[in-house]
Amino acid sequence: MSEIEKIDGFTEEEQLDLQAELEEGYAEIEEKYAVDTQQGLENVLVVDNIPVVDEGKKQKLVDRLRQLFAKAGAPIEEESVNMPWDKEAGTNKGFIFLTYPDAQQAENALRVLDGTSFGKNTLYVNRFGDIERFANLPVGEGELPTGWREKPYVEKDHLRSWLGDSAGRDQYLTFRDQDVSIWWNGRNGAAEPVKGSDGKPLKNNKWGELYLQWSPLGTYLASLHRVGVALWSGPKLDGPIGVNVLRFTHPGVRLIQFSPCENYLVTWSEEPLDNFENHPNAALRETFGPEDEGNHFVVWDVKSTRVLRSFPADKPVQGEDGPQQMAWPSFKWSPDDAYVAKCNVGSGIAVYELPGMGLLDKKSIKIEGVQNFEWCPMSEKDFQARKNGKGKECSFVFWTPEAQNQPARVSVMAIPSRNVLRAKNLFNVTDCKFYWQNQGDYLCVKVDRHARKAKSKKATSSNLELFRLREKDYPVQVIEFKDYVPQFAWEPQGNRFAIVSSNDPNYGQGIPGVVVKYNIDFYQLDQKKGDFAPIKHLDGKIANTLLWSPKGRHIALATIGSSTKFDVEFWDLDFIVDERREATEPGANVTLLNSGEHYGITDIAWDPSGRYLATSASAWRSTPEPGFCIWDFKGQQLVHEAQDRFKQFLWRPRPPTLLSKDQLKKVRKELKEFSRAFDEEDAAEENRGSAEKLAQRQREISEWNAWRARNNKRIEEERKARGKEKKAPVAAVEEKEERVEEIVEELIDETEEVVVA
Repeated sequence: MSEIEKIDGFTEEEQLDLQAELEEGYAEIEEKYAVDTQQGLENVLVVDNIPVVDEGKKQKLVDRLRQLFAKAGAPIEEESVNMPWDKEAGTNKGFIFLTYPDAQQAENALRVLDGTSFGKNTLYVNRFGDIERFANLPVGEGELPTGWREKPYVEKDHLRSWLGDSAGRDQYLTFRDQDVSIWWNGRNGAAEPVKGSDGKPLKNNKWGELYLQWSPLGTYLASLHRVGVALWSGPKLDGPIGVNVLRFTHPGVRLIQFSPCENYLVTWSEEPLDNFENHPNAALRETFGPEDEGNHFVVWDVKSTRVLRSFPADKPVQGEDGPQQMAWPSFKWSPDDAYVAKCNVGSGIAVYELPGMGLLDKKSIKIEGVQNFEWCPMSEKDFQARKNGKGKECSFVFWTPEAQNQPARVSVMAIPSRNVLRAKNLFNVTDCKFYWQNQGDYLCVKVDRHARKAKSKKATSSNLELFRLREKDYPVQVIEFKDYVPQFAWEPQGNRFAIVSSNDPNYGQGIPGVVVKYNIDFYQLDQKKGDFAPIKHLDGKIANTLLWSPKGRHIALATIGSSTKFDVEFWDLDFIVDERREATEPGANVTLLNSGEHYGITDIAWDPSGRYLATSASAWRSTPEPGFCIWDFKGQQLVHEAQDRFKQFLWRPRPPTLLSKDQLKKVRKELKEFSRAFDEEDAAEENRGSAEKLAQRQREISEWNAWRARNNKRIEEERKARGKEKKAPVAAVEEKEERVEEIVEELIDETEEVVVA
């Protein structure tokens, strides 16, 4: 009351009211800023490496940080953000304090925010208590804190050491029963097990639990387990955990997908994630938070094994025959790993920027009725241009079906600008499939059509909409077929394609024992006219699967899925027969090199070099004779292995060559000179092989003779010990020699003479 009495001009009653009002205000302030003595600093985080700004941009920075935190799943009120300020410099100090209501929310924020990208900055988050504890540790110069142990440096083995093989061989993997083996593929199919530094073949009893998959560039071998995924790398495909072995915990995982540059991984489980807050497994508690509960998809950063984001499963889409199966892959990556996108069927496409996994422009691309999309591949030239900041934007193609009076439409959209580069209207559409040429030069949209007034929308014919992406305004050529086209394939790095078509009424009926007939057509770009023109037609074939060699030119045609036919054909599209005839008849060089049969075939794959083809029959698909075969590109069978309970055959992929275009041209120019050296190596290898076989036979004969002599000696000793020595053979009594003379008369000539008296 003494303080109030000093104020003049107020009555005593007014002074009492003022005193009560001040006390009430002070009480609210004290309650608001009261320090909880029972609570430590476990709920306080320090976020470092935030941008340094002046007073004019302070509020904007705080708002953007709060938006980022909320998007990552760790929202916070503005009053709980404390940004230290440098009054002399007039800027912030590059870090902030976050105060969460409790330690649990702070732990969740620490997990989801640490390492998050904020523009060009990467945010680093630590507990406030840890910083204080580490700062007060009694550490002398060159010493470690009490109780700490120095962790030895573990050097990571070269992840692509297998590319250094002096013979340039490729590797392949075989999976039989629970046994997984990795082999070198030598000349003429000669297999040699891949060995470690100890000289023993690479083996690991953990590989064969579910199934295996190579990463796109061959760096990692992924093995699936009931508790998650393991990635194996290095010369031994094994080593220290976190260095050569990376673990991704996802219970019940069944499908995985790598990004093209191997930076990211998507895992999917049919079982939704639980709340692992109190789970006894520490890996699950540390990996997933409350925000991941109920989700099926998880996106990972491969190198750090950190969860970037998780997603729920889509609701089943109703089709004419009931719910449709889940489309895989559900997430599709841009070729440079800059974006990953997911199609929300019927509503739009969500494009996420990497590595932050935030929505592009903070919103999905709304496309009413969208059904599917595919990213455009990039050539090596495009990659280099993007690295230099001069390349074109990424792009993808999508399609929307007919609705009311609106036709179906195929559109090509650029990302991130969202500009539509080209659109094409379509009619009577049942479905669309996209086929990009691997350099991004051409796009084929296979349009499956139904009859205009048909009650059923089952596809009965197909059109090919061919986009030429390197030309101005993206011209489109339309090729119409009266038959249905189930297969289409571009020649890698080329301007040709092949299709399979059929008008057989038994197609798609699945009648046992019935052989369906197909037609095979080859098309090539006519450089003068600028359109694709047919160059070869094969009628009445039973092959239903096309597979180009990775280097182009050669193509394999196989019959897969039939219960009676298992043919494999090898074709060469540049087999020179008559150059003058080829000039007037473009398809004259298309030649059948050879054909063979692999009983029960279920899969087919070229090796990365395009010199060998593997056909396999997997027990997973109930084949009558599991096993695999290896053929050369000419169709000669080199290896045939029938193995009970055989499951997988996988070639190890190779990354793109590091040679420049000039170096590649030089190699092609000097190919004849290199060929002589290779021919000499082949001859030496054959001679060495013959000499080795001869030496091996001589060793086997010597071993047999030595074994026979030892056994004869042992038998003689046993007879002698038993008193049953073998008696010497009695000489035969020589009989009296009897000489027999035989007179033989031979008539040489006969003359008859008549004498007249």
